[in-house]
Order: sequence, then C-alpha cells, then structure tokens
Amino acid sequence: MRYELYYWPEIQGRGEFIRLALEDAGADYVDVGRLPKRGMPAMMRFLENPSTEHPPFAPPFLKAGNLVIAQTANILLYLAPRLGLVPKNEALRLWAHQLQLTIADWVVEVHDAHHPISGGLYYEEQKREAKRRAEDFREERLPKFLDYFEQILKGNPKGTDYLVSKAVSYVDLSMFQMIAGLRYAFPRALAKLESKHPRLVALHDQVSARRRLAAYLSSPRRLPFNQQDLFRNYPELDG
Repeated sequence: MRYELYYWPEIQGRGEFIRLALEDAGADYVDVGRLPKRGMPAMMRFLENPSTEHPPFAPPFLKAGNLVIAQTANILLYLAPRLGLVPKNEALRLWAHQLQLTIADWVVEVHDAHHPISGGLYYEEQKREAKRRAEDFREERLPKFLDYFEQILKGNPKGTDYLVSKAVSYVDLSMFQMIAGLRYAFPRALAKLESKHPRLVALHDQVSARRRLAAYLSSPRRLPFNQQDLFRNYPELDG
C-alpha cells in the first residue's frame, strides 16, 4: 500500500513523528503537502470538502486505501503493527500507545512554552507570559517528563535498551524526535539535564544510527528545525 501523509510542507511539527516511522520502515508513502504546486491545494481541498464520513479536524492525517486517519498517536497506532514497529502482544501495544499519548502531552507543553496565551498570536505578542511559562517548563515539567521515561528504561528487563521491548518501536522514534527537538529549542536547559538521563541519551543515539533513519536524517527530506515549528529556539526562554 502507498500511504499518503498530509501535513504542512515547511515544518517538521507533529507530522515528523509519522515521517520517522514511515522512513525507518522503508514504507512507500508520499508527503502530499510537499508536492510542488499541487500539494497544499490538495490538502486544503480535502480539509474544506472531505470525501470521508470521518473527516479530520487538522493535519496531520493519513490516507491508507479507503481509510482516513487523523491525530498523530492514532495514526501511529494504526501504522505501527503494519510497519513492524510494535510488538504483537496486545498489552505491549496498549503500553506503547500510552507512552505515545504521554509524548503528545509533552509536545503540547513544549509548544505552550512559546505560545502560552494563543496559537493565533505572534510570539512577540506574548513574550512576557512565555518567559514565565518557559521557566516553569524548564524547572518543573521538563525534568518530570525526562525522569519518567528514564525510569521506564531503567526498570526494563536486562538487555532491553528500548522503551517498549527489546526491539525498536515507534515510541523510540518519537523519543528521538523529542530529544532532538529539545536540544534545538532548549540547549542550555537540556545540557544541564542530560547527564542525569543517560539511557534517554543512549536511546537517541541508537535510533539516529539506524540505517534508514540515518539516511533520512541526512537527506533534504528531513526539514530543519525553524522558528515556525513546534520546537523553537528563543534564547530568552532557555534560562
């Protein structure tokens, strides 16, 4: 099956978590929004006049045959067993989904560190509030999320270097993206915390070295982090 991923063409955003899974698995897919000239119009036409009884609220969404699936964690829940990125055991699949939903919560908090009032306002219109929110994120929320996932890795059976099982899963790919994004957005804050979370750092490095993923990360298909994205580098928010 050839998958169609619909997402904004100039940012990694939430769509990147899906791209990483598709790229790591070597799946046949097209990034519709990035098609020259016709990609964005095609996505907007679908959003305005969806040809499905289950219309998406916003990108990312995925077309798989006659299915249209929205929400990052939901898309990954569908893709992972088909791409070999989650165990067959039901309990472990639910565990993986639970962890992905926790990452989704984390993503919201990263975004809200620079847009605490409204996504419809420019950062410059909420800088004072963002400074307060980012301080709380750096000092309280970021360590709490890192501690949680580090403890999962620490508590896993011996020989298990990944979050869900002994084999890499889509959750590990998403954790790579979180660490990479935080290194861009909060380099000083994360540098102070990485030594306390060696297993997460090692996980990031293992994932980035995977053959297909390494090829993707070094290719033009991997968009650079930028100031219109989820992860933004504002030095004044980094402490």
